[in-house]
Amino acid sequence: MSVDSEFDVRFRGVTKRFGEVVAVDDLDLDIRKGEFLSLLGSSGCGKTTSLRMIAGFEQPSSGSILIGGEDAVGTPPYRRDVNTVFQHYALFPHMTVLDNVAYGLKQRGVEKGERLRKAQEALELVHLQGRERRKPRELSGGQQQRVALARALVMQPRVLLLDEPLGALDLKLRKDMQVELKRIQQEVGITFVYVTHDQGEAMSMSDRIAVMCDGRIEQLAAPEEIYDRPASEFVANFIGEMNMLRGQLRETANGHAVVDVPGGTVVARTDGTHAAGDVTVGIRPERIRLAGVGDDARGANSVEATVITRMQLGSAIQIVADAGDGAELTALVPRAGTDADADHLAPGDRIRLAWPETAPILLAA
Repeated sequence: MSVDSEFDVRFRGVTKRFGEVVAVDDLDLDIRKGEFLSLLGSSGCGKTTSLRMIAGFEQPSSGSILIGGEDAVGTPPYRRDVNTVFQHYALFPHMTVLDNVAYGLKQRGVEKGERLRKAQEALELVHLQGRERRKPRELSGGQQQRVALARALVMQPRVLLLDEPLGALDLKLRKDMQVELKRIQQEVGITFVYVTHDQGEAMSMSDRIAVMCDGRIEQLAAPEEIYDRPASEFVANFIGEMNMLRGQLRETANGHAVVDVPGGTVVARTDGTHAAGDVTVGIRPERIRLAGVGDDARGANSVEATVITRMQLGSAIQIVADAGDGAELTALVPRAGTDADADHLAPGDRIRLAWPETAPILLAA
């Protein structure tokens, strides 16, 4: 198997400039055949520009983009084996749902009976059978999005591009459509490239996530690796909640680092790439537990702190505490079990927060 046959899209040194602004900066990216890849980042990070270059709506200033092993630079959108689903569905209001889905096949010259059959199959795939004769205005927002998805899938593209397609839906519909999108992608086996600024969407659906910042990829990995082992402070802060403790790395031995932080000492696992000196330690709030002041938790991987706020979040309680020297820690502790004492905390109470040795992460700046 050739290398290109493993990938549906390959970026090689791709840069895109708009005047003096560099939107995408010397980007290398391999998108595997049949995977669900999300480009995740805040506005202006380059994710949508990257998607538009795959679609052919934008051309790179330099570098190459291979689709199916062929250089696509300069190839117009209609000649690329890709299709795009946008946030705004762009359905034809005067056409029925069935005719909307069949439109691309009609433009391609597919015989009427065949294109209507394929359109019907696409509607069944997105669970819209029985609504073929309706007009788009007679459908809900989620149903209109399914029509747009069926219209793209019926063309059987090599790659389906999705540009924040759920952004116009309410929260419950977004959650439902996330499940549906993943089901559909697994069923059809087409490569999905999904652009979003919503970390929850990316984490729930993706095989891999490319976290982008300033036109570059900060980290490209599976969702669980990005969450558990973020490559930088930016990724750690962007994906989920993360406590950041600034400290001094005192020593490393046997795969462990000892870091002095405000209020205590952190022992963290390390690959040995961090030198002694200033470092940042990241700890997820859900890894921190509430321990009694003066109990066995005293020592490494625990700090004494003063409660700033306590907030009820249903099955968990969020505690924000001052660990001294400007360091604040957020802990998510369950209401039941060993942390039931959190129900009675109030601002100003002295507490001890502790975490297992596997929780701290040494982060690159």
